[in-house]
Amino acid sequence: MSNDPLLQPYQLKHLTLRNRIIVTSHEPAYPEDGMPKERYRAYTVERAKGGVALTMTAGSAAVSRDSPPVFNNLLAYKDEIVPWIREMTDAVHEEGAAIMIQLTHLGRRTRWDKGDWLPVVAPSHHREASHRAFPKKVEDWDIKRIIKDFADAAERMKAGGMDGIELEAYGHLIDQFASPLTNELDGPYGGALENRMRFCLDVFKAIRERVGNEFILGVRYTADECLPGGNGQAEGIEISKRLRDSGLIDYLNVIRGHIDTDAGLTDVIPIQGMANSPHLDFAGEIRAATNFPTFHAAKIPDVATARHAIAAGKVDMVGMTRAHMTDPHIVRKIIEKREEDIRPCVGANYCLDRIYQGGAAYCIHNAATGRELTMPHILTKADVRKKVVVVGAGPAGLEAARVAGERGHEVVVFEAANNAGGQIRLTAQSERRREMISIIDWRMSQCEKYDVTFHFNSWAEADTIEAEKPDVVIIATGGLPHTEVLSRGNELVVSSWDIISGDVKPGTNVLIFDDAGDHAGLQAAEFIARAGAKVEIMTPDRSFAPEVMAMNLVPYMRSLQKHDVTFTVTYRLEAVEKSGNQLVAHVGSDYGGIAREHSYDQIVVNHGTIPLDELYFELKPSSSNLGEVSHDELLSGKPQSVVRNPEGRFQLFRIGDAVAARNTHAAIYDALRIAKDL
Repeated sequence: MSNDPLLQPYQLKHLTLRNRIIVTSHEPAYPEDGMPKERYRAYTVERAKGGVALTMTAGSAAVSRDSPPVFNNLLAYKDEIVPWIREMTDAVHEEGAAIMIQLTHLGRRTRWDKGDWLPVVAPSHHREASHRAFPKKVEDWDIKRIIKDFADAAERMKAGGMDGIELEAYGHLIDQFASPLTNELDGPYGGALENRMRFCLDVFKAIRERVGNEFILGVRYTADECLPGGNGQAEGIEISKRLRDSGLIDYLNVIRGHIDTDAGLTDVIPIQGMANSPHLDFAGEIRAATNFPTFHAAKIPDVATARHAIAAGKVDMVGMTRAHMTDPHIVRKIIEKREEDIRPCVGANYCLDRIYQGGAAYCIHNAATGRELTMPHILTKADVRKKVVVVGAGPAGLEAARVAGERGHEVVVFEAANNAGGQIRLTAQSERRREMISIIDWRMSQCEKYDVTFHFNSWAEADTIEAEKPDVVIIATGGLPHTEVLSRGNELVVSSWDIISGDVKPGTNVLIFDDAGDHAGLQAAEFIARAGAKVEIMTPDRSFAPEVMAMNLVPYMRSLQKHDVTFTVTYRLEAVEKSGNQLVAHVGSDYGGIAREHSYDQIVVNHGTIPLDELYFELKPSSSNLGEVSHDELLSGKPQSVVRNPEGRFQLFRIGDAVAARNTHAAIYDALRIAKDL
């Protein structure tokens, strides 16, 4: 038996967990009609195949109709969910993993105009900033009804074969009862801590009566709200002890912080540029104070930290949830002593930010996650070995090279720069986004493993490519900043890339016109502001940086507000002209009727990229498919069979920003779904 702390089994009541790594409850927003159908099941089962001990599903399956999901959650209040749950639990158990589900009532953490348009309920009328609903103060009959809803949902989950359930308390209705900041009730459920905890314990009592004593029950709860007037660490330890002493639960899943604002949520679940495992020591203090099974997850992205968490006795089970979205086979690779092959989580939080904007969760650099029905996590060898030439060693080109190499093809990569990375290397120059470089480093190490040949400082011409006698050519040349967006004065502006790269020094009074709304605009703003300049960010949109999304925006805002950056929305930069040593910005609005002039000494335009596609069009006449891609074959996972030029000597594809300005995930997804079928 291995002496690795992470690979030791753990006994939780009657349940033997095969190692110490868990995927904590999270909602990837894959349900269909509120049910965990094929896509949801495939995603969940993949992590079980990868060796995790326990996978928890549903970042809060709704137990009541007046707890409508604000994104696509499971609906545990419906009887029809039971057979879908049974199919998923059976499949997970067949892979040797345990499975649990998280149940919740959202309380005020939802909206009244979702679902059945029922009033939002909470133990006070205080609105939650994130979801904006003013709640009805919960009545006695609401409490009785919701307790029954929890018990009914738990009974459904047991009938579906779950090994247990976890109640989601933090930020949700149970926690709203527990916190003095959100509980203004009188009587048995308000006032002293004992009364504020009564709702949680009454829910557990009702559940125990339904599911019996053997079924695993746990709670994910706040042990320190980190808010003035809220439950602090002392109260959190007391809450922890009372939960333990209730005899109703089997483990504690510890959280520190609050999630009622974007900033609070980001401190609970930190993103890249923020410290790893910030709450692990605190979880260890709870475990030491209670001597009770303790779970914890919060930006524990690497095996070394997870191993330390177990070896040092901080926790009994360590959660690596976003890490398993990046690589569902972490445990298998640990067992096989292939930790260097683990695809690293870079903390980009593309996964969570997407679901909070109503999309499905995707990993920024594993395009198979959430697409397990069509995209492979593990590649098989091709029947016929081909010569594949890739032009460009950014994220798209490197993914194409990695996938083709793993498929067993001979792969040659040409890159004009002296190293790999493309836009990732540029964005990683910012301290906030330095973890992004792992997207490149991991692919380079994988390409080395598969004997991919690289030619750096090589500006590939059509003759260069054809001399390789390729079977397949993939153009991944990316793009260049697009600043030609003004009616006049385009030559007077610089790009966000110019600033980030250091090619252009910051001015002292700077306008950043950002209608791409991505990281580059904010990175440039932060770089300039830190240099001491006065900075204004202007956008024609209703909000700035919409592509950055909520949790990623938090660290930027903390920095930019500190530097007194001005944010101007709904205005458009139309033209620039020079006046002495100043630049005059002519500003209008898409809404009409506005014409203003402002002076700056530097104007930065952030407007995405224009494809570098000259080589593609040079090669197109020599290709067999003339660059055409069959969308039907692409989407059904079949090899490309288009032949428009029988005399063509190779298939030709282009991917990533060489097609159009998009993002890192789109570039990697392009590469995977083309290269996996070569």
